[in-house]
Amino acid sequence: MPAPDLTTAELTLTGRITTASNATFLGSIGDAVVVYKPMAGEQPLWDFPHGALAHRELAAYLVSQALGWNVVPHTWLRDGPLGEGMVQLWQEQDPAQNAVDLVVADDVPNSGWKHVLEGRDEEGRRVALVHEDSQALRRMAVFDVVINNADRKGNHVLAMGDGHRYGVDHGLTFHSDHKLRTVLWGWSGASLSAGELDGVDRIIQGLDGQLGRDLAPLLTAEEISALGARCTRLSLARRFPAPSGGMPAVPWPLF
Repeated sequence: MPAPDLTTAELTLTGRITTASNATFLGSIGDAVVVYKPMAGEQPLWDFPHGALAHRELAAYLVSQALGWNVVPHTWLRDGPLGEGMVQLWQEQDPAQNAVDLVVADDVPNSGWKHVLEGRDEEGRRVALVHEDSQALRRMAVFDVVINNADRKGNHVLAMGDGHRYGVDHGLTFHSDHKLRTVLWGWSGASLSAGELDGVDRIIQGLDGQLGRDLAPLLTAEEISALGARCTRLSLARRFPAPSGGMPAVPWPLF
């Protein structure tokens, strides 16, 4: 029996993810488990256009595909029980792994991890925000710079059992103004690898071709132009940026 068409077969709701700020549901299409975010359930934001977050989620997936790094799980737009929205294949992460973590400040590992910042917990103890030093997470950090991700929280990084890392929740992206807020600052100022620079160049080239055509219905011309400008700056600088601008460099909450 052929697999159902993910864009047209019935989408059945099986639960709701109550921790999400926008209406987010678990569902199924045949045997496929999916996340469904209807546009009608998006909360208005002062700095992003209302009803367009699903378009940005799809745009992030298209950029991920153009990079060739599989950062974002398969994502598409379709109709559902609550109207049109974003649908994404569910990824079952490994509960024994944490790619981003809070640890006691004196216990930051000497290797394999990057220190981001320090603060104090509810009991006044010094704690440190850390993330792993891995190729998969480095690529996600590059991806976040490219898409101008304003909300890379720790729990938006899914640690898979095979070592792959998926990024999810990309509605707050592609703004034409600088909005980068992320927990993945551990490589700030470090040189980009040849493979990372090749990925950025693929986006620059793709914007003049199929990628640009695919993004045109999802983002404004100004946002696509800003995407190209960010990639060009990154390609010329050849290193990870440092926090800049007047807004916070990390999202809140961190997870």
